[in-house]
Amino acid sequence: MSDASRIALSQYLTPQGAARMREELRELMQVERPRIVEIVSWAAGNGDRSENGDYLYGKRRLREIDRRARFLSKRLEHALIVDPASQTTRDRVFFGARVAYADEDDVRHDVTIVGCDEADLTRREISLVSPVARALMRGRVGDEVSLLTPNGTVTLEILEIAYPH
Repeated sequence: MSDASRIALSQYLTPQGAARMREELRELMQVERPRIVEIVSWAAGNGDRSENGDYLYGKRRLREIDRRARFLSKRLEHALIVDPASQTTRDRVFFGARVAYADEDDVRHDVTIVGCDEADLTRREISLVSPVARALMRGRVGDEVSLLTPNGTVTLEILEIAYPH
């Protein structure tokens, strides 16, 4: 995969992922940042800033908030929001698909293929550029696909493909 196509793929977001990012940005800028600014202002009024833990921690936290806010803003600005519900070819694995597959030990795995910035294994969401997603892409139910792992090649069988309605 070329760097240009990897960059383009890294801009994909589902509508739900974009909404979560917008909510995080709103929370940071309208709730958390004003609270930390208030703490830093209070701490700055207490005198010697070089040994003031509230002041030093607050300034560090403000930098972290600002860095995350810049990241989220830039990602949202350049995002390609793709709604998986509009997928017309529903018998193949593409972005936004919920896929059930079995590994060589017949262990079933259910994953949803989402954008790089919204992947979350606790929700069984994997990045579109992850090795598993790349192996599953364009597959159909019943297909066996190869996944290259550090321990060698593993065969995965696609059991189900579903898209949101």
